[in-house]
Amino acid sequence: MLCRADLHIHSCLSPCGDGDMTPQNIAAMARLKGLDMIALTDHNTALNLPAMEEACREQGLILIPGMEVTTREEIHVLAYFGTVEAALAFGETVRQHLPPGKNRPDFFGRQQIMDGQDRQAGEEDALLIGATDWSLEETVRRIRSAGAAAVPAHINRGEHGLLVGLGMMPSSPAFPAVEVWLPLPCPESALEGRMVLHSSDAHYLGDIREADGAMTLEYSSRAGLLDRLCACHKK
Repeated sequence: MLCRADLHIHSCLSPCGDGDMTPQNIAAMARLKGLDMIALTDHNTALNLPAMEEACREQGLILIPGMEVTTREEIHVLAYFGTVEAALAFGETVRQHLPPGKNRPDFFGRQQIMDGQDRQAGEEDALLIGATDWSLEETVRRIRSAGAAAVPAHINRGEHGLLVGLGMMPSSPAFPAVEVWLPLPCPESALEGRMVLHSSDAHYLGDIREADGAMTLEYSSRAGLLDRLCACHKK
């Protein structure tokens, strides 16, 4: 089945996310753009996933519970979970491995936790844009041990992408699936034999991906995506 998806979106919980990136607004924009599936992937946290799940349910969207984890090397790795509860539990562990400093909203941006009706339920005070103390290899091991899929984010963009941050695609850990950021070019050698995701990394509502491309899944559901990604990992 063809599925129109954007699997890399930040909410107002990420300090770099715009204040309008609330769960209800994200879901409404994704529906307006004709998407079937989205993933919320805030930096090093899953605390807006419960509200996002409610908003997606109201809009008839498939939600992939996600997170963008920053490794010790400052590489960004996307984690995709089977349930919101699994993502929340993993997020608690990630929080324990972030730097001890607190967020400065006036400098880094607010980190707003929302409820299902887009009311602010709190603010996260841990500095979410910091790097964990996990190496790339340990980050991937922990993600996969939690039953989630690990995909390196925007491998061809900036110092947080593998190709710039490390200068190569590592042999270990192996990455059978990668995310590529368009419209920047990406070496064919980095893509050969791999499942390639194209997502927006949206921090603003207008940046959420248009429904101008689709991926093929055995079934258009959360399980359908995770089955394909995890099958890639097992090859």
